Amino acid sequence: MRKILVITGPTAIGKSKIAILVSKDLNGEIISCDSMQIYKKLNIGSAKISLDEMGGVTHHLIDFLSPFDSFSAADFKELCTSKIDEILENGKVPILTGGTMMYMDSVIKNYDFTNTYRDDDYRDYLENLANEKGREYVHSLLREIDETSYSKVPYNNLKRVIRALEVYKLSGKPFSEHKSLNETEILYDYTYIILYMDRNRLYERIEKRVDKMLESGLVDEVISLKKIGLSVLNQSMQGIGYKEVLDYLDEKIDYEAMVSLIKKRSRNYAKRQLTWFRKVENSYWLNIEEYDDLSHLKQKIIDLYNGLG
Repeated sequence: MRKILVITGPTAIGKSKIAILVSKDLNGEIISCDSMQIYKKLNIGSAKISLDEMGGVTHHLIDFLSPFDSFSAADFKELCTSKIDEILENGKVPILTGGTMMYMDSVIKNYDFTNTYRDDDYRDYLENLANEKGREYVHSLLREIDETSYSKVPYNNLKRVIRALEVYKLSGKPFSEHKSLNETEILYDYTYIILYMDRNRLYERIEKRVDKMLESGLVDEVISLKKIGLSVLNQSMQGIGYKEVLDYLDEKIDYEAMVSLIKKRSRNYAKRQLTWFRKVENSYWLNIEEYDDLSHLKQKIIDLYNGLG
C-alpha cells in the first residue's frame, strides 16, 4: 500500500516548521491541509507560509484559489489524492500537514462524499410532485431502484427520500450502497503524527500569534480584500481573524472586542482540533516540550515513519 506521512496538531503548534525539516531528510513534498491557505490574497490572517520559510521544499495546495470561489472537503480530496499520486510516482514522500481536520480525514479515511451529488431542478420537481400526489407517492418511487432505502426511510421524511432519489439519478447507484464515512476502504499506509503541548502554553502561543498578525497588518489586509468586493458572504472571509476584522470595519465591534474575539475563537478552535484528534486511531502523540530542539523531534517523526518507533 502507498505510504504517506501526516503531521498535524492544533493551531500555532508549529506544524509547518517541523514538516519542512522532516521533508528535507525524507526527500518529501508537502501538501497543505489548510482551508484558508488555499486562497490567494489571504496571507496574514491565514498565517500562510512564505517562499523563504518553505526552505526550498515543494509545497502543494497553497495560494492557488480565488478568494471569491468556494471550496469543499470533497474538492480537496480530489486534488490531494492526485498530488499524492504525482509525488509517489516521482519517488518522493507525500507529507500532509495542516489543521483542517475534515481535509485530512477526507483523504486518510477516503470519505465517500455522497453530499456532493446535487440537482436542484430535480429536487424541486420531487417536492412539487409530493405536493401534488402526496409524500407516499414520491416514497413509492424508491421501491424499484433502492429497496433498502425504501424500507428504512419513512415516507414522511421527504428530505431523505428526495436525497435517495437524487443520488440514484446522478450516480446511477442506490443511495444505500454508497459507503458510509466509517465503511470506506483505506487508500494509504499512513503514519499519523499529532503534535501537542501544555494547553495553557499553547494558548499563550496563540495569543502572541494573533498579536503578531495584527502588528503585521491584518486589518489593512482585510481592508484591501473588502475593497475588491469580498464580504462575510464569501467562504474565504469566514475564517477566524477575517470575519472579526470585517465586523470591526463595519463598526459592529470596537478594536479591543475584535482582538479579544480573535483570540478567544482561536483558542476554541485549538480545543476543537484536539478533541477531533483524540478520535484518530493509530496515531502518535508527540509533546513538543519533551524534545530539546526540533532536530530531535524531527528524528523521532522520521523513526516513526520508518517503523522504528
